[in-house]
Amino acid sequence: MPGPVIETHGLLKRFGRFVALDCLDLRVEPGAIGLLGPNGAGKSTLLKCLLQLHPITAGTAKLLGREVGREGREIRKRIGYTPEQDCHIPGMLGCEYVTYTAQLCGLPFEAARQRAHEMLDFVGMGQERYRKVDTYSTGMKQRLKLAQAIVHDPEVLFLDEPTNGLDPRGQVQMLDLVRSLWQEHGLTVVLSSHLLHDVERVCEHIILLARGRVLVQDSLARLKERRRGAADVVVPHRQSEVAQGFQARGWPSEVLPNGHVRVEHGAPDLMPLLDCLRSLGVAPLEIIPSPNVLEEMFVKALEGAHGPA
Repeated sequence: MPGPVIETHGLLKRFGRFVALDCLDLRVEPGAIGLLGPNGAGKSTLLKCLLQLHPITAGTAKLLGREVGREGREIRKRIGYTPEQDCHIPGMLGCEYVTYTAQLCGLPFEAARQRAHEMLDFVGMGQERYRKVDTYSTGMKQRLKLAQAIVHDPEVLFLDEPTNGLDPRGQVQMLDLVRSLWQEHGLTVVLSSHLLHDVERVCEHIILLARGRVLVQDSLARLKERRRGAADVVVPHRQSEVAQGFQARGWPSEVLPNGHVRVEHGAPDLMPLLDCLRSLGVAPLEIIPSPNVLEEMFVKALEGAHGPA
């Protein structure tokens, strides 16, 4: 898939006076992309704007190289979408529903029915496919949403909170399915979630949103590396002396308000820290490796989710 999957310039979305998306500039290449952020960050709004389910207030957006707002029909032929909320048709059997969605995407009935059963097999639904959707558990409904989203063989799959309502085992199964779509079948996946663990399990690239703005856009590997070699050292006393000892070795260090000594030692393991503490004659109570940048930014986004603009 040449070129970016998603490209936006100054993308703005208002609901009345509320700014849901605040001039987003994005360029997203194919792969497994995590759209991460607290509830209310603008994740679902972004997906719906790209799919023309919400009109864009200002700015421009392209999906698969086509301009959103002008080529919507062509865009939607190539996109799969699982909305956060259930959108099933009451009274239909599971296999009937997925067949119907395949027909809506242009497949003739026989091909649609065959493809529907193939996708229901893929998501792990057996005889449940012959039951009415109304009787499904949350886990079965999530699997059904995934089946209908991929039944027409899209190039890009948008998943909005696909593990909502699932127990831990169901979450793992769903995320393993999603990961297999891009690792084994080459499908670009955009996974929207407020759960850091879900995104880390599946995605290679991260877009962190908070209050309609992009805080971070980078690869997961680079984000995890950016704070390697930093730690909080907990000692019973002599905190200032310990900080000075670290600084004497060229390691930036400070005593935090909670009494911990924050140090950036730059090493891949803790042995240099332990050697330094031993030379100072101080036995640490605990050494806490600092979180990576993504974890720190995600915590800040959660803390500021309800703060002033």
